[in-house]
Amino acid sequence: MTRYIPALVVGGGISGLVCTYALRKAGIDAQLVEASPRPGGVIHSVTRDGFLLELGPQTFSGTPALLELCTELSISSELLQAPERAPRYILIDGQLRSVPLSPPAFFLSSLIGASTKWALVRDFFGKSVPPDGDESIANFVRRKFTAQLLDRLVGPFVSGIYAGDPERLSIRSAFPQLYEAENVAGSIVRGMLRLAKSKRGPRKRPILQSFREGNETLVRALANNLGPALLLDTNVTGISRREDASFDIRMKKDGRDEFISAKSLILAAPPDVTGRLLAPLDPSFESLLNGIDFAAVAVVSLGYHQKDFGHSLNGFGFLVPRSEGLGVLGTVWNSSLFPGRAQEGIALLTSFVGGATSLATTRVPPDELARVVHRELSTILSIKSPPVFSNVAIIPRALPQYNLGHGDRLTAVVKACSRFPGLWLVGNYLQGPAIGSCVDQALAVAQDVRERCL
Repeated sequence: MTRYIPALVVGGGISGLVCTYALRKAGIDAQLVEASPRPGGVIHSVTRDGFLLELGPQTFSGTPALLELCTELSISSELLQAPERAPRYILIDGQLRSVPLSPPAFFLSSLIGASTKWALVRDFFGKSVPPDGDESIANFVRRKFTAQLLDRLVGPFVSGIYAGDPERLSIRSAFPQLYEAENVAGSIVRGMLRLAKSKRGPRKRPILQSFREGNETLVRALANNLGPALLLDTNVTGISRREDASFDIRMKKDGRDEFISAKSLILAAPPDVTGRLLAPLDPSFESLLNGIDFAAVAVVSLGYHQKDFGHSLNGFGFLVPRSEGLGVLGTVWNSSLFPGRAQEGIALLTSFVGGATSLATTRVPPDELARVVHRELSTILSIKSPPVFSNVAIIPRALPQYNLGHGDRLTAVVKACSRFPGLWLVGNYLQGPAIGSCVDQALAVAQDVRERCL
């Protein structure tokens, strides 16, 4: 027997949860199905042996829509802010160097040389034109500035956001504002200033945040709000189109087949799963969406006695250029940012290994990964003793890679979706992997669905 609902969302990560929440808030009886036993996707907080661990994103930027969502869910009081001026560090020649956080500090810093500083001045007063075709981040930075800026700042920054390879990531897709700045003004600096002035409303610097009980607080609040509208351990096994342009969805739960008919279908699953499900409607979905790469990342959490450090751990953490030849991409000093991450007198550090430039790393046994990270951290931070705690989580598909051609690929996906009114896609591979970006896109899609349903 087929059950009719106005909207079905497939995939219970943050995008699917927010989209379903917004639809139901608007009075639409939307249902959400998730194949795994827990919602939230890569957002996963775990308490173990007195440590509060984030096995996915460590923090998030408090964007206006995300903060408003927290208010609606009555979890704003649980928000914690990282110290706004917490120093960030880059590892250069084996030493941690402070990243300048203002233009004057940048030009006074010894982190970059005179030629790089001159290139930035030249950009402000000069004019350049982006190439017609897609351009990698690496080529963009070398063309506009210097290889040193790529190695010492941009490359590590890209690793921190995408765990990606700047030689392959697209500047248009991964950092569209930088591309647009050059396109409208011929200068990154002048263009960014012009774009900032064009935005309405007060300009606030995004603050990195978390929740007292971890980032999964947001997931739990959304799941609790949805109640029985969220079905876990439920696999979608087939999608077909009806003559009235609605969708028939076949699902399997507890070994039984179930059937739903929905006027609107929102796929918030990973792109490879989405492509496979939509292939019967149009085979191009599978080839297009399967071409979106993901980087695997190992999240290594280590706890130490604070007295065993030769470094104050005053700051956010550090990033590592590939030229340093280490396995660690970067390390967050969790217990320096938020209270309750470790017991008194203990420091919790979370390091990231792998990414698009080290594909084989995440296939190393977890115990060996923990030993490698400890060895590298011991040298960098002058740690005297072994860790008192370790936890390794390997995420095979941690972050989408907005590689060259990503924009053209998504344009083709949007065109394919337009042939099936009532079909929408949401997810971290579309408009940015950050939690705030996923929330913004999910809310926009929910508004589109609402206009169709009401």
